[in-house]
Amino acid sequence: MLRVGLTGDLGSGKTTVGKMLAARGAVVLSSDEMARALQQPGQPVFSAIVKLFGPTVVAPDGKLDRRELSRLAFNGGRIDELNAIVHPAVLAEQARKIAALGRANPKAIVVVESALMFTTKYTLDGQAWQDRFDRIILVLASSSHKLSRFVERMAQGRGIDNDERAALEADARRRLAAQQSTDPNAATRANGCLLIHNDGDLQFLEEQVAAIWPQLQPHATAR
Repeated sequence: MLRVGLTGDLGSGKTTVGKMLAARGAVVLSSDEMARALQQPGQPVFSAIVKLFGPTVVAPDGKLDRRELSRLAFNGGRIDELNAIVHPAVLAEQARKIAALGRANPKAIVVVESALMFTTKYTLDGQAWQDRFDRIILVLASSSHKLSRFVERMAQGRGIDNDERAALEADARRRLAAQQSTDPNAATRANGCLLIHNDGDLQFLEEQVAAIWPQLQPHATAR
């Protein structure tokens, strides 16, 4: 099994890259999706968040009010408190899923998508990210592309005025600052780091993924 870390800043396009890899046969695990599942009512992570941030983060339907939680965490300077609850749980879930996939298919290519792969303060059993992955794919994009993609995603196809656009861009900048941004110079020192530049169209992105995919397959077979 080959363990691949897929990372990049908010709006870089790493989720799109993940879908392209999945279409080629990779098993893609989204850290964001894991985090959302662990934050459902009844989960220990949910209880810990409500205990720390208070009842205002619970929506009328009993689930987390993600907008209110985001406001408190990002705007209120409490993102580290939230990460201290969520990140260790997500890392443990990643390890559990990867181990199960390895037992089911020793030749699988497992891709873990995570924006905070390089910058999280937390480890699993003392393992740094270098110990958890065999290859790294880093998706890079200009600031303007990252902002526009975030705004487009949040708008969900509806028209927005200039004030809302400015507010969404400000939110994106806060989130990017909280991520501390991936450093391509540091990242390329990772063993076997593969770079994707996502400042073009989907066809350009597809071509880069197509070029990377053959580089992963022999390693999965060898392992």
